[in-house]
Amino acid sequence: MSQDNAPQLIRVLVIDDSRTARELLVAMLESAGGLQVVGVGETGEDAVRLARRIRPDIIAMDIIMPEMDGLEATRAIMREVPTPIVLLTSTLMYSDVNLTFEAMRMGALAVVNKPPIGDDAAWETVLQTMRLMAKVAVVRRWDPEARKSAADSPPKKAPLPDQMSKAGTRPNAQIIGIGSSTGGPAALATILGPLPADFALPLLIVQHITKGFGPGLAEWLNTQTALRVTLAGHGDTPQPGSALMAPDDCHLQINAWGVVELSKEPPYRGLRPSINYLFKSIANVYGPRGIGIQLTGMGDDGAEGLEKLRRQGGWVIAQDEKTCVVNSMPHEVIVRKAANEILAPPQIAQRLQTLGQVARATTKKQEVKHG
Repeated sequence: MSQDNAPQLIRVLVIDDSRTARELLVAMLESAGGLQVVGVGETGEDAVRLARRIRPDIIAMDIIMPEMDGLEATRAIMREVPTPIVLLTSTLMYSDVNLTFEAMRMGALAVVNKPPIGDDAAWETVLQTMRLMAKVAVVRRWDPEARKSAADSPPKKAPLPDQMSKAGTRPNAQIIGIGSSTGGPAALATILGPLPADFALPLLIVQHITKGFGPGLAEWLNTQTALRVTLAGHGDTPQPGSALMAPDDCHLQINAWGVVELSKEPPYRGLRPSINYLFKSIANVYGPRGIGIQLTGMGDDGAEGLEKLRRQGGWVIAQDEKTCVVNSMPHEVIVRKAANEILAPPQIAQRLQTLGQVARATTKKQEVKHG
């Protein structure tokens, strides 16, 4: 193969205040093949300055650094020179978790643990994450006023509750399932944030995230919403006002008795938990009383389950592709014609508030009728 036809190397900027961690990461990246370290720094200020000057394909950055931390560096980079960012962390302390997921809200794409020397499987995960995230076309992040304006805008071509009922989603909707991957934490915060503590419907969530970060994500989401967000346990019963998230390495399903089942069934294309397992179970158990929502992410996990839910009369919402960090997952739902609605995250939040109000009113009518 001629030099002109050789695969182009992925240009990586490495930022870490620990010299040992920095040198180890550089060595692993340069020995991996396909990756080229084009800059090294030890502070958030270095990250912003070098991102401007070098324009790397991707940045591998520590989250905890003196003076300007990874959150502030992410905010500045995504405002000035949008670049894919993978966050690296060696601890899961509460303060670190909060910074990590706030940085993901600002535009960082993924978070991974810094593996120890000799853990080849963990290092391969880091390297594969770098390769995948370098392909993501990130955009300049909007400011708080723009986010507020988007949240206040009405859904486009979104049916009213009575139209939703005629189209398949009846007022007695009983459960909501949400699937998300790359970019999901920020989208989940936007969607769950406005929901009240007494929201009338239970939620089940499958978010693809690096092993070990599920508890931190649930903890962070609890600071973003009045809902109770926890990791699901086998045998849990979904409750109104609560959101149960799939834990590490377990598929999350709902059984015929409305009880959570965690399973170790085979992964779907390497994914466990898989979004498909959740949506298929909602289709089987709830049918027209189930709501399925597919958010930003890479791949097609969830599309099969939502096709089944749509066939069973459930209501399917796909995130608007223009608002996705990675649009593959919603796109797959849309091209399969499984989506009833295509909405941005602020509009999905509005839709869920409406569904909650309808469900609460229906419950009150039933209580009066049987009272």
